[in-house]
Amino acid sequence: MNGQSLLASAGINIGLAVLILILFSILKKQPSNAPIYYPRPLSKQNRPIFPPFSLSRFIGPSFSWIPRAFRVSEDEILDISGLDALVVIRLFKFGINFFSVSSVVGLLILLPINYAGQDDPSATERCLDSCTISNIKRGSNRLWVHFICLWLISIYGLYLLYREYSVILVRRIQRMRILRNRPDQFTTLVRQIPICNEHKARGCCVDHFFSKHHPYSYHSYQMLYDGKDIEVLLVKRRTVKKSIGEMLLWDKRRDDAEKAALLEEKLQELFHKIHHLQSEEMLKTKELPVAFVTFKSRWGAALAAQTQQHTNPLLWITETAPEPNDVSWRNLAIQYKFLPLHKIGVILAASLLTVFFAVPVTAVQGIAKFEKLKKWFPPVKAIELIPGLSSVVTGYLPSAILKGFLYIVPFAVLAMCKVGGSISKSKEEIKACNMVFYFLVGNVFFLSLISGSLLDEIGQSFIHPKDLPSHLAALASSQADFFMTYILTDGLSGFSLEILQPGLLLWDLIKSHTFNRGKEKELYLYSLPYFRIIPTVALSILIGIVYAVIAPLLLPFLIVYFFLGYAVYINQIQDVYETVYDTYGQFWPFIHHYIFVAIILMQITMIGLFGLKSKPAASIATIPLVLLTIMFNEYCKIRFLPAFQRYSIQNAVENDEVDEENGQMEGSYEKAVGVYRQPSLRQVNFTQSGSILTQPLITSL
Repeated sequence: MNGQSLLASAGINIGLAVLILILFSILKKQPSNAPIYYPRPLSKQNRPIFPPFSLSRFIGPSFSWIPRAFRVSEDEILDISGLDALVVIRLFKFGINFFSVSSVVGLLILLPINYAGQDDPSATERCLDSCTISNIKRGSNRLWVHFICLWLISIYGLYLLYREYSVILVRRIQRMRILRNRPDQFTTLVRQIPICNEHKARGCCVDHFFSKHHPYSYHSYQMLYDGKDIEVLLVKRRTVKKSIGEMLLWDKRRDDAEKAALLEEKLQELFHKIHHLQSEEMLKTKELPVAFVTFKSRWGAALAAQTQQHTNPLLWITETAPEPNDVSWRNLAIQYKFLPLHKIGVILAASLLTVFFAVPVTAVQGIAKFEKLKKWFPPVKAIELIPGLSSVVTGYLPSAILKGFLYIVPFAVLAMCKVGGSISKSKEEIKACNMVFYFLVGNVFFLSLISGSLLDEIGQSFIHPKDLPSHLAALASSQADFFMTYILTDGLSGFSLEILQPGLLLWDLIKSHTFNRGKEKELYLYSLPYFRIIPTVALSILIGIVYAVIAPLLLPFLIVYFFLGYAVYINQIQDVYETVYDTYGQFWPFIHHYIFVAIILMQITMIGLFGLKSKPAASIATIPLVLLTIMFNEYCKIRFLPAFQRYSIQNAVENDEVDEENGQMEGSYEKAVGVYRQPSLRQVNFTQSGSILTQPLITSL
């Protein structure tokens, strides 16, 4: 790729971003689009106020939301969406801080040295290569400058990681104290409950076991049941109720009371079936070996969750319960012994997805390496007949195609993780984050390097076989231009489309003119997609860190990337996405690991480059830096990670003491009783002739 292709990519992405942001600024002013752009305030019954109709809605684009985003404080984000959302925002802040300093080092020190690295003018024919480390002559002492900058950037990155871990841990402890009345702090999930031989049930076994082994803190329990039959009936009930509602509207024009009566009779029949299946006698035959156990103190719940309950570790397995909105009820019904099979199935499915994805990545690199592709496939020379088309094809098209394929990957991986047996939605998303991140690293980063450089190496190896080591040395730097276009596309176009929500706009347009014509619009309210945001941003950080010393010209693009992403997601958190659960920042340890992997990868890459550039002393001197980074990561695992994985006894006792002083302890743990009842066992309303008949369900055993 040449400079013209990079400029073409930059021009197209900037033009598209400006056009999309102008369109967004106009569309969000339209009251009909409020369910798309303001679902969060609307769900809180805080409707945005729109001025009367005026042309300014259509011809007055405004970008005031961008500076407003940078005025939002972290405390406001915490109050709005919790610590998990703040972790996402601090991820963007990390990128801004890290790449701002790296850009100063790269542009003021490394870039001039790289550009002046060759005495032969013909060696700098390609302007992009002349700005990378590949332009430095083999054995040049200028490589020591790169070595020093490598140490500086690495140490600064480790400092930022330590600071972020410390700040988020403090926020986590504070958040747990502020939300100390949440039911999950008093509740433990128990699995593999044995059956009582005397009563042929598991419920009495739970009560006997915890009354005996936790007599001072145990309060009550809530068994889980196989509710598949009830769920099927509940789906039918919702369908019939919807039909009755539509029938009542239709009856205003046609007298069709007989059909309505038949539907109400069917609804009543479904209600009695559901009520029968929810009865205590029927549920006892469908007990699952799973229960939520409530304790009278946070100390008791934390102690029970973190200790082995039985001499057989495969019985009475305990762990901290997720908050009620975070529970994955379907996965709790999976027998514990079958969980390894579910996990193996997810791994196999992810492996197949990785293999299939190698095809489009290789094809994309074939387009990017247009000059080499012409030698192997001459018909593509026809593209050059149209002036400027080759620059668009090689500069913008590869990254756009790749981003299009990548869009579906997080959703596919999350679907896999949903059947993996996780007990909560948050753990499903965390697993999806891990899988998507390593998928992107393997397929986008490494496969792009291998397939992109392969076309170069095939031709050059036959012409100059003795120069193969030097071509391998330029393996990473030769792909710097492709990753620049990828960052441009992912940042400018990707973030702009994120805030525009074109998919929802199209779907809302279709619904408004077909299914929901004349009806009030529903809110498009979804949870913040951590599984999509975190891995994608982490990949951009990895690319930037690896290329911080190799190709410093990439760094300014990343600063724009993180500034725009910060503004976009502040807006989305405030107006669009809803908070379904809050894990008190449990996503951060995984983000820390992703950035650690990036720093290690940068250092290992530089060891190889120093060696291939005939500077073995620099390679050897970099090894202590790798060891220092690994030791730092191990220290963080010891110092910070346990506090994110478990609820410390110290914090539990401190929060208990606060409630005891205020006389709120009993009221706090009583709130946890009954909130873990399965959705299929919750109260059902039966509508008949406009009246509502409410029947109580089974109470806690």
